[in-house]
Amino acid sequence: MITDTLIEKIIEKQNPTCVGLDTSFDYLPDDMKKGVKDFKDAAGAILEFNKNIIDSVCDVVPSVKVQIAYYEQYGRAGLKAFAKTLAYAKKKGLIVITDAKRNDIGATASRYAAAFLGKTTVNDFEETAFESDFLTVNGYLGSDGIVPFTEECKAHDKGIFVLVKTSNPSSGELQNLKLQDGRTVYECMGDMVEEWGKGTVGKYGYSAVGAVVGATYPEEAKVLRERLPHTFFLVPGYGAQGANAEMLKNCFDRNGLGGVVNNSRGILCAYKKRGGKYYEAAREACLDMKKDLLSVLGDI
Repeated sequence: MITDTLIEKIIEKQNPTCVGLDTSFDYLPDDMKKGVKDFKDAAGAILEFNKNIIDSVCDVVPSVKVQIAYYEQYGRAGLKAFAKTLAYAKKKGLIVITDAKRNDIGATASRYAAAFLGKTTVNDFEETAFESDFLTVNGYLGSDGIVPFTEECKAHDKGIFVLVKTSNPSSGELQNLKLQDGRTVYECMGDMVEEWGKGTVGKYGYSAVGAVVGATYPEEAKVLRERLPHTFFLVPGYGAQGANAEMLKNCFDRNGLGGVVNNSRGILCAYKKRGGKYYEAAREACLDMKKDLLSVLGDI
């Protein structure tokens, strides 16, 4: 089961880090920007940057998260770089999370699910559009918008991360509102995620239906960790968004399992503070992050 595989890679590397390949052209070193005159050139440079980062960190981290918006802005060339980045990370043995926050119902949701988690059939052949292991999903349309994704998860051994308590400052405007039964909106969504994951729980006790839980809200994370014993967390907010290791410990269980922590700019742009080659600086940033997380979590 895919969540078991992610957990085993985390245990093997003793590192619950996810490298966010939210790669903007602006993040690239100046020498990689020279001569770039169109989207095709920009996308090619970004792909080269990503490949070198992946090569440098694939033996010390278990996973990467690739945010599709950073590639869509470069049109067809950007989406080609996106697809090639996913495939290259998979080839290097990393668990690949597509961050696309898809949200729709019925037939449209099933097409999103096929694109990122399943296969698409054309005449007598079927093909995978984008090679990812997990997909981020917005569950605020309810079960109609989730069931097509869970069906693909079961059919193809894939997983999803549903938005529950996000890391952005204004998340509480909706997610912390109280319902008539006394629960907050985020608690209600968390309960739904726990229910959607039934039937996909693996040997470590976590299902294929995970939750996005921001490290910037440690008290809410504590509530959710206790409330959702079978739900694995994707944890944004570490580093550039302001969260530290102490703040995110509530996302994990007593064995140091239960979550993977994303860091994007702090790794991609590490060379701007550290100097040297960008991919070497990225590796050092990953090792520093591992040390920081384990100082709080202990051995996993």
